[in-house]
Amino acid sequence: MLFPIAIELGDDTHAFGVIVPDIPGCFSAGDTLDEALHNAKEAIDFHLEGLVEDGDDIPVANTVQTHASNPDYVGFVWVVV
Repeated sequence: MLFPIAIELGDDTHAFGVIVPDIPGCFSAGDTLDEALHNAKEAIDFHLEGLVEDGDDIPVANTVQTHASNPDYVGFVWVVV
């Protein structure tokens, strides 16, 4: 399953932050964009495994367009992983 992720761009002194809006509490970061994407995939896997173990439903992914219009994510870059 693919999930849109919101990436807050980093720089030489700040990490790249990642939020997975469709999975509450799922977020990650990385010193580089590549590292942030890799860590986001691991965070998603970890959260989904926990939901399955707890017998909870797997969230349905919304579209990037749905999230991109949310003012909480102004300035974020969107990727689907």
